[in-house]
Amino acid sequence: MLVLIVATLLCVGLVMLTSASISLAERNTSNPLFYFERQLVAVFIGLTGAAAMLRVPTVFWERIAFVFVCLAIALLIAVLIPGLGNMVNGSTRWLSVGGVNVMQVSEPARLLMLMYISGYAVRHRTELRERLWGFVKPMLLILMICGLLLLEPDFGASVLMLAISLAVLFIAGARLRDFLAGSLFIGGGAVILALVSPYRLKRLTGFMDPWADPFDSGFQLTQSLIAIGSGKWFGVGLGGSVQKLFYLPEAHTDFVFAVIAEEFGLVGSVLLIALFAALVWRALGIARNAAAAGRWYQAYLAFGLAIWIAVQVFINIGVNMGVLPTKGLTLPLISYGRSSMIIMLTALGLLLRIEMETRQLADAPGGRARAGRR
Repeated sequence: MLVLIVATLLCVGLVMLTSASISLAERNTSNPLFYFERQLVAVFIGLTGAAAMLRVPTVFWERIAFVFVCLAIALLIAVLIPGLGNMVNGSTRWLSVGGVNVMQVSEPARLLMLMYISGYAVRHRTELRERLWGFVKPMLLILMICGLLLLEPDFGASVLMLAISLAVLFIAGARLRDFLAGSLFIGGGAVILALVSPYRLKRLTGFMDPWADPFDSGFQLTQSLIAIGSGKWFGVGLGGSVQKLFYLPEAHTDFVFAVIAEEFGLVGSVLLIALFAALVWRALGIARNAAAAGRWYQAYLAFGLAIWIAVQVFINIGVNMGVLPTKGLTLPLISYGRSSMIIMLTALGLLLRIEMETRQLADAPGGRARAGRR
C-alpha cells in the first residue's frame, strides 16, 4: 500500500510539474521538458537512496545517532561560508561546489535530526518522562539548528523542524507541562522574531489581505487564488491553466497546488489531499505496528516522518489557499525541488524498511508472543 501511494503521487507530480513548467522552461531554456528531466533524475537518485535504506538495518542508524547531529550542523554551517553557499532568491540555502548547486542543506539536515531525536527519545526515555532537563536538552540542540536555518534565512524549514521535534518528544513521553511550556516559549520567540524583522512581518501579515496590494506583496497569493477559483468543480483540463503562463510566480515549485486546482478543480484537489492523507495514515500505522512490537526507535522515526509529511503538506496547501503566510516549502513528491525529492524518497525508503523489519519480527517463530510481552 505504501509503495502504491508513493508511486501514484510521483506519477501525478511528474505530470503536473511538466504542465506547470512547460512554458517557463521553453522561455528560459528552449527545452519545454527542462524541469521534468531534472526532476526525473532526482527521482532516480531518490529511489536509489530508498533502495539503500531498504538494505541497511535501522539499528545501525540508531547506533550512530551522534554522527547525524555533527553532520547536520556541518552542512548548515558550510552553506553560510562564502564560496560554499549560493544565494537564490535572497536566501543562502544551497551548498555549491564549483559554482554548481549540489543540495539544499535544510532537507538532509531535517532527516538527520529526526533520526537523532528518535534515538535520544529511546536512550533517555526515563529522563524525558520524569525531568524537565530531559526535554530541554534536545530542544536546546534543535533551537541551535533552527538558529542556523534562520541565518540563511529559512523560516519555513525552522517551523517544520520544530514541529517534528516537538511531536516526537511528546509522543515519546515528554510531560504535558514541559511540552506546553516549551511550545509557548518557542511560539513567543517566533512572534518576537517576526516583530523585529519588518521583512518577515510583511510576509506574515500580507496574506491576510493580499488584495490590498495585489501588484506587490500580495501578487503571488492573488494569482494563486485566481487559479484556484478558476478551477471550479472539475477544472479547465490538463494543460489548460492560464495562471501558469507567467502570471503565477513559482508555479512549478511552491505553488504547484494552485495549478492542480485550476486544471482539475475541487474534485482533483480533494483526491490529491486524500492521497496524502492515506500516506500519512499508512505511516502512522507503521509507527503503531513498530510500537506494538516494542521497537521504539523505529516507531518514533515512523511517527516523525508522518508528522513531517502532514505538516509540510498542510503548510504548502495552506499557503496556496491564503490560509497561512508564505513559507517556501514544497509539496512533497509533487513540487519541483531536487533536494526535497531525493530526501523525501530516501525517508520513505527508511519507512518501508521499518515496516519490513516489523513484519519479519512478527513472522519469526515466537515473534508475535515476544511483541505481546513487550
